[in-house]
Amino acid sequence: MELYSYQSGEQPFNLRLKKTTGKWAWHRFDFPSAFHNSHWGRSLVRGEYFQPQGAARAPLVILLHGMGDHSVIPCKLLAKSLASNGTACLILYLMVHSSRLPEHMKQQYPVFTPDEWFQIYQTSVIEVRQVVDWAGRREEIDGEKIALLGISFGGFISAIAMGVDERIGAGVFIVSAGNSEKISRMSQLGAIIKDYRRTEAEYQRLQQSYMQYLAEVAEKGVEYVTPARENFLIDPMTYAYNLRQRPLLMINARWDEAVSADAALDFWRACGQPDIMWLPATHATIWLWYPIIIRKIAGFLKASFGNEETSKMLSGGGER
Repeated sequence: MELYSYQSGEQPFNLRLKKTTGKWAWHRFDFPSAFHNSHWGRSLVRGEYFQPQGAARAPLVILLHGMGDHSVIPCKLLAKSLASNGTACLILYLMVHSSRLPEHMKQQYPVFTPDEWFQIYQTSVIEVRQVVDWAGRREEIDGEKIALLGISFGGFISAIAMGVDERIGAGVFIVSAGNSEKISRMSQLGAIIKDYRRTEAEYQRLQQSYMQYLAEVAEKGVEYVTPARENFLIDPMTYAYNLRQRPLLMINARWDEAVSADAALDFWRACGQPDIMWLPATHATIWLWYPIIIRKIAGFLKASFGNEETSKMLSGGGER
């Protein structure tokens, strides 16, 4: 799709070894973004890569955090556990990470203009695709076994990237969903409530317009339908038709104050009702269930890619 297209080619990918253990090598990395954003130019992409020791043709999980920096912590826990059992893991710092936001946008965080949000989504999806390019050139990675794991906002980006790039074989979406207008309308977060100003009538008209658009997209394909509103193109549910019959796992919180259960179920139905796990938690406290989450993810990856090493996680192995 043109919106998420970019000039492909071998970009300089700078890996810096920071630490080794008996099970994995931890690297920092950076590479230049392929997208020139009108708000901050062409930025330097950053992140962390956990390479399993001695692994040959390992599956790769690309982990995408949520808004800000705090959800990088569970990304690291997941990456270390999975890498300890033979799965390469790369944590990509998105544009909403403090190390990448320009100063003027840090001051208005987490409220951005519609155009800034549009380019944040566009940039993030393109950078995920750049990582997939890089993975295909690495001898230790099996380019046929690439999964995305996204938390909250990272789940939105994961769904779109997977929808436009068929090289991504599986997706895990944690406290995430689709139907962005409904997410905003039903959110209980103060910053979103303060910024949301649509009347009920306006909301209903937008929902009707979006549902009509989704029906056309499912029939013709997103590239052949003109959206009534540009932001339809950065809604995860727009790409759900292309996720059906593909390995997906959703993990959601029953009392999520940021991403409503209604929005999660909309996305679940649009994706063809994949495996979904509900945990008794809020958006942030879901990580109190980390042991259950990592076992569920490990089992999903094993079923998706047939990785026997990852199956050790099911019996409680791996680093915590």
